[in-house]
Amino acid sequence: MVRILIHGCSGTMGRVLADMAQASPDIEIVAGVDPAAQTTEFNYPVYAALADCDKAADVIIDFSTPEALKSIVAGALQMGAALIVATTGHTDEDKALIKARAESLPIFQAANMSLGINLMSELIQKAAAVLGQRFDIEIIEKHHNLKKDAPSGTAYTLAESINQVFTNSKNYVFGRHTRTERRKAGDIGIHAVRAGTIVGEHQVLFAGKDEILEVRHSAYSKQVFAAGALQAVRFIAGKPPGYYTMKDMIVAQSTVSHVYTSDEDALVSIYGIPHDPQKIAEVFKKIGEQKINLDMISQTAPMQNKVSISFTLPRQDVERTAALLKEFQTAMPQLQLEVLPEITKITVEGPGMEVQSGVAAQVFEVMANQGIALKTITTSETKISYIIPPADRSRAVEAIKAAFGI
Repeated sequence: MVRILIHGCSGTMGRVLADMAQASPDIEIVAGVDPAAQTTEFNYPVYAALADCDKAADVIIDFSTPEALKSIVAGALQMGAALIVATTGHTDEDKALIKARAESLPIFQAANMSLGINLMSELIQKAAAVLGQRFDIEIIEKHHNLKKDAPSGTAYTLAESINQVFTNSKNYVFGRHTRTERRKAGDIGIHAVRAGTIVGEHQVLFAGKDEILEVRHSAYSKQVFAAGALQAVRFIAGKPPGYYTMKDMIVAQSTVSHVYTSDEDALVSIYGIPHDPQKIAEVFKKIGEQKINLDMISQTAPMQNKVSISFTLPRQDVERTAALLKEFQTAMPQLQLEVLPEITKITVEGPGMEVQSGVAAQVFEVMANQGIALKTITTSETKISYIIPPADRSRAVEAIKAAFGI
């Protein structure tokens, strides 16, 4: 159970967040803070100032105003709680304060708590990298008529995501009122609309010669932001001091996103091969000439000028491959051949593995706790494959799914 304190609990977002949090069995609201709150309206304790609160919380969520930042950071430090900063409109001084205090407590900051908008940020970066300087870039954001800051913090975040691709060489142009000169190639236009009850819309246009790419995100209720905030609560709770963003959370959640198995392969291991690139090449050349596809090829480090090589292949090709390798045994009697015709290949995969360390170690621990022996392993940037006995297949899959929350 994660204990949370909502700062700005009487605001629209504070109330939406509270409703969703109270419906979550793993989250408890211990208090709220809001100087404008009528305490009788809430079913949890509410205080006019964070300094007055005597409740202990694991995470403070700030949906108030940027002017309250200093007191919130001070209160989080005193309480020993993690802090989620979900407000926008911060000054450069505020941003520097957040980064400085992140050395002493875990701080999660996002201009927009929607998972969709943060995925959009990744997509437009890729688009900018591909389209380059040949396309003009314009950002249009729309919000309700009560929103004070303009452009929105999310619009700034989207612009900064694009600008990173261009090594921060682009200039931001806010609207074009009174401007008479032509648009410059290095501009990113940012435009704000305030009208009605629009929850939030963000549109990025890449306009080139005779073609336009448009990436758009629309939020139809504030619940999407509350849902993202609660995911941030679960992510930041228990984290060491540091500065965290939505990207960190998304990467952590996608560290292992898939696990799948194959029972159609066999494992062949050759021991005692002379550490001679020419002889090793001859082995694989013979196999290749027979149109046999190999996978999970691994080679040990040389010892006493000999190496061992393992690989997987389709089961139907085991006999042909074994016959080829026995020909090599005639010329190199020291070779030893082991064939496991029935194996299970289990693969864990996820985009976050490229930047997240410790995945292999965690899988090793899972397998060890289950008493499952690993025959061989291969890795790439985003996946790790293991060979295990077929009898352990179901147990291994269930244990990995439980460990990574798949």
